[in-house]
Amino acid sequence: MSEAIDNLIETLSQQEIAEIEAEITHLPDRESAAIDALRVVQEHRGWVSDESLHAIAKLLGMSPDALDSIATFYNLIFRKPVGRHVIMMCDSVSCYVMGCDGLCAALQEKLGVKLGGTTPDDRFTLRPLVCLAACDRAPVMMIDDDLVTHVTPDGLDEILGRYE
Repeated sequence: MSEAIDNLIETLSQQEIAEIEAEITHLPDRESAAIDALRVVQEHRGWVSDESLHAIAKLLGMSPDALDSIATFYNLIFRKPVGRHVIMMCDSVSCYVMGCDGLCAALQEKLGVKLGGTTPDDRFTLRPLVCLAACDRAPVMMIDDDLVTHVTPDGLDEILGRYE
């Protein structure tokens, strides 16, 4: 392992570095792995801290500002700590027409948080998302990697109960 990578191990784990390097082998250059590298670190840590972002940028040979602009553009990269389960509420036109505003209000009341917030027990983080590409099943939300369709306020207790 090169000296530059050895220095990164203080911030990134050897496993994270190995996974990022594996992604790079499939791409035309190191910078093309930016999203994959952010995803790898997030899968291990739950979010991407400033320290991790700087280490990833160094590993990829790009500026931290350039990598941060990518990280903050993609709403599935979390730059702040999130709960054990992330709820992404779709607020696209289709979901809006099918009542996502009322659903979102009911969910915020049930969880006791506003959009962007995390419950005091760190169980859930509630975030808006422009589109989940399931317009024919609106309103929809995604909890972690699970798409939940035809959601109603009355069904929220049962849905949330799956994520104890």
